[in-house]
Amino acid sequence: MSNFSLGDLAQTFMLQRRGAALKADMTRLNEELATGQVSDVKSVLAGNVSYLADIEKDLRTLSGYGVAASEAAQFTDSVQIALERIDTNVGSLSSALVTTAGSALGPVLDQLSTDAETNLRAIVSTLNTATGGRALFSGAASDQQAIESADAILTGLRTAIAGATSADTIRAAAQAWFDDPAGFTATAYGGADTDINAFRVSEDEAVSVQLRADDPVIRDVLMNTALAALAGSASLGLSTEEQQTLLAETGSELFTVQSSLTATRANVGAAQARIDTLMTRNATEETALTFAKGALLQADPYETATNLEAVQFQLQSLYTVTARMSDLSFVNFIR
Repeated sequence: MSNFSLGDLAQTFMLQRRGAALKADMTRLNEELATGQVSDVKSVLAGNVSYLADIEKDLRTLSGYGVAASEAAQFTDSVQIALERIDTNVGSLSSALVTTAGSALGPVLDQLSTDAETNLRAIVSTLNTATGGRALFSGAASDQQAIESADAILTGLRTAIAGATSADTIRAAAQAWFDDPAGFTATAYGGADTDINAFRVSEDEAVSVQLRADDPVIRDVLMNTALAALAGSASLGLSTEEQQTLLAETGSELFTVQSSLTATRANVGAAQARIDTLMTRNATEETALTFAKGALLQADPYETATNLEAVQFQLQSLYTVTARMSDLSFVNFIR
């Protein structure tokens, strides 16, 4: 019977190779025990990774929709906050005009116009709000501010109503200027004539916010507020009675506009609610897919711990054998 033996160098290489393999196994088992997932995906799935690939693709898609939904939520929330500010400005101004204008005289009438101009500037500033690099009320031209300035509105409107001597003719001229594409839209509006693109927040649904600074409800707010600001202008030369009438009428119109603002805010609120619903649905689907992926790749903690203990024992045994072999010598052998 032939006997085969390994030389010292061959034994050293064999022990090193075995030690490296055991260390790799221990690292792998430690990782599986820490993460709870297997490291060798192909062997667990027997090479059939198409189902796992589909799950991961769906998770990436849902992640993208999650970003879009977050942007949509931020945009609609900002629009709602802006409309609330405008509503507050309109409410305070209309109350002051309706309760005071009819009996106010001299400096009080002038103060009402001054307050109206202050509110106009505040409303224009709100309409020019942007979030995430998008202007809220500029439609598709979200890189441009919605209104040039309050001064642009006042200057254009002052020119449009020049020569009118009564509250009725002034209001008619103002309405014509705001409705004329060559008037307010060309002079003061800086946005697009189309709405901003809808936010795609799921595979089959998109949410749109169709509201611009040139929409009728916003134009009515700007027109009546600007008229109240110009009522005390010396260039108009209105009598006290006509000035009182114009201020009282603009106050009454602003009260009416508030109802339209409320309806507009309700529409934005509906978009907010839909976005929240879709975000919840996407999150639920993402959680389900994550669980499915985990079930495919889950490592049995008891089995992993048992295998880890076995590998540790084998590594310790290998170290023991290596240490004993290193002590062998011819002198020790012949003793």
